[in-house]
Amino acid sequence: MVGDLMTDAVARARYPLARASDTPAVVTMHGGGSGANIASWLAVEGAEVAFVGRRGADITGRNRDMELMGYGVDARLVMDPERPTGTCVVLVTHKGERTLLSDPGANAALSPDDLPRDLFIQGGHLHVSGYTLLNDGSRDAGLTALEHARRAGMSISVDCASAAPLERTGAEPFLEWTGSAKLLLANEAQAKVLTGRDDPAAAAKVLTAWFPQVVIKMSAEGSLWYSGNRAEPVRAPADHIERIIDGTGAGDAFAAGFLQPWLEGKQPADALAAGNALAAKAISNLGARPRL
Repeated sequence: MVGDLMTDAVARARYPLARASDTPAVVTMHGGGSGANIASWLAVEGAEVAFVGRRGADITGRNRDMELMGYGVDARLVMDPERPTGTCVVLVTHKGERTLLSDPGANAALSPDDLPRDLFIQGGHLHVSGYTLLNDGSRDAGLTALEHARRAGMSISVDCASAAPLERTGAEPFLEWTGSAKLLLANEAQAKVLTGRDDPAAAAKVLTAWFPQVVIKMSAEGSLWYSGNRAEPVRAPADHIERIIDGTGAGDAFAAGFLQPWLEGKQPADALAAGNALAAKAISNLGARPRL
């Protein structure tokens, strides 16, 4: 796993946001970063996972490092002597809608030299967080990781990170960079950025021109998997959730839930169901990570 490591400052508003004024909220600090989140959920679910990233030489970075090890992740974190550990302010409205304000910090300095070559072995799997590719500073590291994995004969998956930075970067470059991946994970908004299609199934079909397999996350509508040799996508309904606490990291939890059975060769419907179940678990908790 190559990706981003963050500290999430989650501010959950109790009432509608009072613009240019004060709104009561519950503010909590959590480990975050899409790549680190996926690694954490995978480890808790019993997978053997190493995470490659970069942190600051600060107390926050040390805490995030220890946290990953507590989940059972083989944390390969390079300490940046100048940049702080990345931070994301997560504004959660009283209805559960999220807005993210991100400072990548040390993540933006991840370099090809930070990649441990012993992790790139035949029979292994590489997942690259889209944030690593969308950030100018860490892009070379992401591209190098993809090349190392391709040469080693590893399977590869990539996620699309977030729609806004994906749109700023552009669909064409992102598709060119990630063309060696066997699996692309995207949500509806990200799939639309890449294809211009509003319908998730139509977007998935377009994306199979670049990727053998595509998964689209559709929030309350569940998820779908599509391969170019099928007439119709495989769909799985979302799990029922009694109460939405925090949607932060739900897509990362889905990715972890999907990847493990998918890598074990189970049917797409089973992998989708596992992804939906783990996403529902994440939504029922505050923060993007499993509870230790």
